[in-house]
Amino acid sequence: MAIKQLAKKKDGLGLWSLTSLVVGSMIGAGIFNLVQGTAEAAGPLATIIAWLITGVGMIFLILSFRNLNIKKPKLNAGVYSYAEAGFGKYVGFNSAWGYWISAWIGNIAYAVAVFSALGYFFPDVFGKGQNWPSVVGMSVLLWCVHLLILKGVKTASFVNALVTAAKLIPLAIFLLAIFLSFKVGLFNQDLWGLAGKDFDMSTVVDQVKNMMLVTVWVFIGIEGAVVFSGRAKKRSDIIKATLIGFVGVLSLYVLMTVLAFGVATQKDLTDLGSPAMAVLLERLVGPWGAWLVNIGLMIAVLGGWLAWTMFAAELPYQAAKNKTFPSIFAKENKAGAPVVSLLVTNILVQFFLLTIPGTEGSAYNIGISIATSAILIPYALTAFYQLKISLQEKRTVKHRAFNTFVGVMASAYAIWLIYAAGIEYLLITVFLYAPGILVYVLMQVKNRKKIFTLYELLLAVIVVALFVYALQQLLAGALDETLGIKIADLIGQ
Repeated sequence: MAIKQLAKKKDGLGLWSLTSLVVGSMIGAGIFNLVQGTAEAAGPLATIIAWLITGVGMIFLILSFRNLNIKKPKLNAGVYSYAEAGFGKYVGFNSAWGYWISAWIGNIAYAVAVFSALGYFFPDVFGKGQNWPSVVGMSVLLWCVHLLILKGVKTASFVNALVTAAKLIPLAIFLLAIFLSFKVGLFNQDLWGLAGKDFDMSTVVDQVKNMMLVTVWVFIGIEGAVVFSGRAKKRSDIIKATLIGFVGVLSLYVLMTVLAFGVATQKDLTDLGSPAMAVLLERLVGPWGAWLVNIGLMIAVLGGWLAWTMFAAELPYQAAKNKTFPSIFAKENKAGAPVVSLLVTNILVQFFLLTIPGTEGSAYNIGISIATSAILIPYALTAFYQLKISLQEKRTVKHRAFNTFVGVMASAYAIWLIYAAGIEYLLITVFLYAPGILVYVLMQVKNRKKIFTLYELLLAVIVVALFVYALQQLLAGALDETLGIKIADLIGQ
């Protein structure tokens, strides 16, 4: 047994592979519309403030990962394992459940983005990427990714590393183009994004709030190396990869979004078509710019799709090994790939791909809305666990005060994100977590374990109550704007 574990470590993921997983999962479809999304949410200075809050908040979250990685080396599944260790089996299950759903639903958004980009080259065939020919193409790609991951996580990681390197080329060209075209006078024209109105702090605060979900979506994947901590060659590489990926990607995001206000007005940026980066680069350098970005978009999204399919398969696999998910999810093939977890994940993705033509062009927005809302809870639970173990340590423990401060700041950031998301996103999240209660109950019964403790039962009751309320709001049309689709119309199709 020891020899087998040693061999796995030897063949595990190194620093470059782990960093590529972090970068590859973060740089997906979101970055190609980031300039437009930023302009819709905020003006130049509010954008800078939002990135500062995000940067500081994410740093504290990463420091939480670092401390937990050191203090709890036996917890090898990241966000899920931290939630379970800190708050019990049911909370841990919910964290794994929410993260899993976020991962595979995010893949639906990636699929739409790929064929939306293909629609630029073949408009008569793929249109906006949400018609039946697109669904057929998505399905073929889905199962190609499936077969690749079956070759083993290391093989898939190597391919992901190559794709990650390739997707950075068009991004670098775009950044160079807006840097050379930057005009200080245009940037200073409307620094607070108030369109000529008198300064109003509440408006600026609203702008910053609106930016928060934009920033969360493009940073989903920051925990990628942590999720694969059980497959890392060296545990020290996990946080190194996370920090390198974060600093690099954050720098890219800030430069792109801030410099864009110096090449076009906020209104012009808001009115850009999709993908916004392609439209803007075409204006700056000509038609070849749109071609380059759309090709880069497809490469980036395919890489993100691969990385997130790996995440979506890995976490239930790790959770099943710890008996938090049904044990069948722990089955792996000779290459070490989580075959059952991967199969169930992709069957679910396939099912939802078949519903895309009925979403009236809103499939991408629905995907990112749900994926973003679902990931907030696992992030928050990680921060809370960091705070909990720091407070429980003796005052004589080295760095206790600093680690407690890290926990407080990471928790505050997590709470701020949930607040900034708003009640609508909380209700959407409930739709995701409520069905998990049934799975959890059946699993506990099968394992002959106590189903709920008193406080877990209370949590489950609260989730069910919120689910009933959310369902009522959904049918009343109160969540249509958040989801970007009228549910009544979808049901009628």
